[in-house]
Amino acid sequence: MAHERIDYSIDYLEIPVTDLEAAKKFYGEAFGWTFKDYGPDYATFYDGRKYGGLTMDGGAPSKGLLLVLYAKDLDTARTRIEAAGGKVVRGAFDFPGGSRFHFTDPSGNELAVWSEQTAA
Repeated sequence: MAHERIDYSIDYLEIPVTDLEAAKKFYGEAFGWTFKDYGPDYATFYDGRKYGGLTMDGGAPSKGLLLVLYAKDLDTARTRIEAAGGKVVRGAFDFPGGSRFHFTDPSGNELAVWSEQTAA
């Protein structure tokens, strides 16, 4: 089921996990989420309304959740973020479905922005 993308809205979140299969079992049983695997270290989830991901990237839950925003144009989003005082900490990279980059806000919180565009 496709949903409308809204510029600069909270669109996706990633939950860091240490055991992907155990996490899928827990969230599936506890909340009825469904999953699609993208290799041994990543799975998307659907909670009936929003999509997100379970990731073993970084491995440690202490990393915290990754808030992912949507933007039609990554370059414009990057310009706006940097102009507002944000710092890009991971340049744009492609993934299944598009590309994204990571940035920190002035307090050091890491977030990401994604688009259907591929990285240039």
